[in-house]
Amino acid sequence: MTSPTAAPDSYYQRTGEHHYKPTAHAQGAWHPDEQHFSPVGGLIAHAIDRYRADQHPADRPADGLALARISFDILGLIALDELEVTVETLRPGRTIELVEAVASIAGRAVVRARAWYLAEQDTAAVAGTHDERLPAPEEFEPWPMSEQWAGGYIASVEVRRRSAAPGRAAAWLSTPLELVAGEPAGPHAAFIALVDTANGIAVREQPTAWMFPNTDLTIHFHRRPGGRWTGLDTGVSFGPAGHGVTSTVLHDVHGPVGRAEQILTVRPMPGAEH
Repeated sequence: MTSPTAAPDSYYQRTGEHHYKPTAHAQGAWHPDEQHFSPVGGLIAHAIDRYRADQHPADRPADGLALARISFDILGLIALDELEVTVETLRPGRTIELVEAVASIAGRAVVRARAWYLAEQDTAAVAGTHDERLPAPEEFEPWPMSEQWAGGYIASVEVRRRSAAPGRAAAWLSTPLELVAGEPAGPHAAFIALVDTANGIAVREQPTAWMFPNTDLTIHFHRRPGGRWTGLDTGVSFGPAGHGVTSTVLHDVHGPVGRAEQILTVRPMPGAEH
């Protein structure tokens, strides 16, 4: 495994047309030699954005299609090493499009993602949701997340949180870092790059005693997110047979934008007392 770049201002540096090297800021929370999935998810969304921009140049815009759902299947530990991200269109269309991305390390697929794009039109007259808007980030207290979780990614993120109970919390997250050095990230990619953190803000059991990593992340958007803050209103459920679910209503500062779901594999931490 190659050492991650210690660049102070980004999670990744481009090393080729489809290749990205993680910096120390992409380091995961469960294992020091893995990448946290939050920046990986953002990177994949960024690669999809670049691919679609190439497919729809300025004189042929993308016909008003917007990201409505993106799902990630995490195929195993994502080593803190160079990623190759390839993208292809599975279902082209003028009003509906399906794109697939595969992230690989040393030729082995570690993440498969599929993104649905749907046509946009004016539905402002009927827009609405039952999800309650989160208070502004300024109304939340700063939370030193690094006191509970390790890793370069966690240390890179500003977190403001309100915890209601074990397994229930709301938080706002922001980062000063670029996703890929020298490449502006689109609003969806920048937003997605913080979403997987949801599994760590509403801890049901202490991670020193229990492991509960997620094996997927699925995000649905009912409108485009915007701004520097990603809001997470999160609940965590553990079942009786080793499975769990982290469910989140997603927000920007203007209100709810969609939902995220993560399935968890719940197991005792080796060597911990219970």
